[in-house]
Amino acid sequence: MTQAKQGDTVKVHYKGKLDDGSVFDSSEGKDPLEFKIGEGNIIPGVEEAVVGMAPEDTKEATIPPEKAYGDYKDEMVIEVEKSQFPEHIDPELGQQLELKQEEGQNIVVTVTNVGEEKVTLDANHPLAGKDLTFELTLQEIL
Repeated sequence: MTQAKQGDTVKVHYKGKLDDGSVFDSSEGKDPLEFKIGEGNIIPGVEEAVVGMAPEDTKEATIPPEKAYGDYKDEMVIEVEKSQFPEHIDPELGQQLELKQEEGQNIVVTVTNVGEEKVTLDANHPLAGKDLTFELTLQEIL
């Protein structure tokens, strides 16, 4: 039976869970995820886990941060004076905002604390620093 290898385009159903068992993403009820192995369009750990699978194979793979969204970096957390926010933005806990960096690139940050005078912004990916467990089912190799 044919097995998935580098350069193949595959369709995969998945369920991503954290260590506590909570599901952070799933293809359940949706079309399977389609990607080309080796193009880097999804996290490396999932690409690596799919290599060697045959259609209809199912596996569970635990992916460390370095093969997912990277380590959590404290230097990507900043405190900003509330007075620096535009008048039309009232920061709320969990809110995602897009900031323009000095180099002109946009970066997404999450509001993680709102104080009387300061707001804490976190530019880490919400899943940074976490081990992720994926239940994978290879649907087909195109």
